[in-house]
Amino acid sequence: MTRTGPDGARTTAEAPAAPASRVILALACAAQFMVVLDVSVVNVALPSIQTSLGFAATDLPWVAGAYTLAFAGFLLLGGRLADLYGTRRVLVAGLALFTVPSLIGGLATTPALLIAARAAQGVGAAVLAPATLTVLTTTFPEGPRRTRALAVWTAVSLAGGAAGNLVGGVLTQSLSWRWILLINVPIGAAALALTGRLPAARRRTGRAARLDLPGAATATAGLALLAYGIMQAGPRGWDDPVTAAALAAAALLLAAFALIETRLARDPLIPPRLFRIRAVSAGNAVMLLAGACFQVPMWYFLTLYMQDVLHYTALETGLGFLPHTLLTMIVGLRATPRLMRRVDDRALVIAGALVAAAGFLWQSRITADGGYLSAVLGPAVLMSVGGGLLNTPLTATVTSGVTERDAGAASGLMNTAKQVGGALGLAALTAAVADHAPTPPSLADAYGDAFLIMAVMLLAIAAASLALPPRRDPAAADTPR
Repeated sequence: MTRTGPDGARTTAEAPAAPASRVILALACAAQFMVVLDVSVVNVALPSIQTSLGFAATDLPWVAGAYTLAFAGFLLLGGRLADLYGTRRVLVAGLALFTVPSLIGGLATTPALLIAARAAQGVGAAVLAPATLTVLTTTFPEGPRRTRALAVWTAVSLAGGAAGNLVGGVLTQSLSWRWILLINVPIGAAALALTGRLPAARRRTGRAARLDLPGAATATAGLALLAYGIMQAGPRGWDDPVTAAALAAAALLLAAFALIETRLARDPLIPPRLFRIRAVSAGNAVMLLAGACFQVPMWYFLTLYMQDVLHYTALETGLGFLPHTLLTMIVGLRATPRLMRRVDDRALVIAGALVAAAGFLWQSRITADGGYLSAVLGPAVLMSVGGGLLNTPLTATVTSGVTERDAGAASGLMNTAKQVGGALGLAALTAAVADHAPTPPSLADAYGDAFLIMAVMLLAIAAASLALPPRRDPAAADTPR
């Protein structure tokens, strides 16, 4: 199989056989599951971590924040690395960067060491997440095989976010908080063993592309400062000098990044040609909005409602998320790929957004004396069905029409849009519902308002999805290309 590499270079590779394809899919899903799981797995363990290591209350949020900050900051760079140095090499590096800090964090004896380990995990995650998607889009051609692979990858990603609270609660309560990090070690080791089954690096001819170091530096610093400013907006407020300075510096650095990419870089980190693809530009705008609902905010406010208002334990809260996990996976794995063979991707994204909006509207009606069936499980059905319908066709749209030489950059851009959307959404929603009394009725009202805002955002997603390009022939999903 011959492909065009960066700058017109020709590359050759053999198409993997079916058993090899299954190994590649298993590897991508295992790595992605770890990345997404570690976004939320520490939440329910924070009280135990504070007691065990003697964290100051002001430093405790950095157990989660260090991971998020590094993850968001390095995603664009992580995405481009696979294009330049080969997917297998980058996957191995990303797995090592993620697994070793997991071991160090699980054995940490001081707050500083744990925070440093979490930041290093975030860098590993930023390398891994785009590479897992890149290996799928370069292994499976557009058509039914890619649709099935993306459906599995998306379902595992969503399950990882939902399972974080469950896994964190079970491990913290039955073993120790340390196992929320140590569990990554055997998973990472198994994934590293599977990387030997990946195709060897492709042979390239022609001029070798170079890493855009100025672009990498400005993008990484700009995105890290943007994430930091957003994180500080919650506790400090948007008009706080620290928040304002971080966001202003982020704006300047990202403006410099845009100038470098469009005017100065020989091999841009994010090639401007990507934005001329309608599916990429419109799709990432929709992905940003979707991340502001599904990526972090939904799990965050549901966790607070179950623990602060319904007074569930960490384990009960984790078990409360089990229907979300199962329903999302069933819809994403079984129903959505079949529907994509018959229905236009854009129509599925719109339908998923509308169904999820109904679920969030139902969730917004929570009260202090609500029961699990009506206040959590009922809305979960609609939110999970909507999310399961929306995510796979949106991911397929965002990665369609992209040549192999830009697959990593496109994956990094999509993951960045999702992560930044989640951070922005959480900061904005937290600020919007900040003024409430610490009583169960007042908390229920505040969290209900947050879900109502997310319902409105999902209606905006449905409207914005009209700008997505339609698949010219929905039946083409049945025909390999």
